[in-house]
Amino acid sequence: MNALVRRANAEGGFATVLAKGDATAGAILIVAQERGKDPRLLERGIGPDGRTALISAGPAGESQAVTDYWIRRRRSDPDLWVVEVDIAAAERFVAETILTD
Repeated sequence: MNALVRRANAEGGFATVLAKGDATAGAILIVAQERGKDPRLLERGIGPDGRTALISAGPAGESQAVTDYWIRRRRSDPDLWVVEVDIAAAERFVAETILTD
């Protein structure tokens, strides 16, 4: 997660870890937004072609609903990492940074 945060900050965006999960086994949930607007949740998963992809998760567009969702997820999965990223083309940026096959 440190690489994601450093890269976002270096490219003029903002990223922060909202909740730390397990360093080796924790899933990653991304709160992606651009200029503080239209937050959406993304997580690494398996796409329809069987390859690693970013998958939409939970509600989108309303900050409180997004926050409530990730807090509920953390209650049931304390190993979950939650990272907020605010940068132009956030989904592309996150995909380029955390997806590896």
